[in-house]
Amino acid sequence: MPNDVSIGRAAEATGVKVPTIRYYESVGLLPRPPRTESNRRLYGEPDLARLRFIRHARELGFEIEAIRAMLDLQARPELPCAEIDALARRHLADVTRRISSLDGLKRELERMINCCRRGRVADCRIIETLQHHELCRHHRPAPDARRRPTKGRGQRQ
Repeated sequence: MPNDVSIGRAAEATGVKVPTIRYYESVGLLPRPPRTESNRRLYGEPDLARLRFIRHARELGFEIEAIRAMLDLQARPELPCAEIDALARRHLADVTRRISSLDGLKRELERMINCCRRGRVADCRIIETLQHHELCRHHRPAPDARRRPTKGRGQRQ
């Protein structure tokens, strides 16, 4: 197999680090490759193409199980792509939720920074907001969170 490459060359060719390639093998995303007589792994072009696919899917934020499902479906090209479409749509919805959450975090950080009086740490609005969650507009207490009653701004009764 003259076109087969070592794990190091596979890493260089695909942009996937050697330990990550081994991990993908261990979780079954990448088939275990044949080995030389000296026990070195050998990767062919189909393996490299699969590694590139996995790397790109990971860069887009897909979880390992979603990638596994897509690879399984990719091996059955006669099937309709509805399942892959559904996977991508669920992932897009998750990304949209995370972006919305990050936008809220960004607004709260901007508000805290803009409220900073730039005086002493003792009077720092950022520290005060971080110490007293109720001052944070982004804060949503967990349903079972038990908050102790307070007097004024952060003064315990």
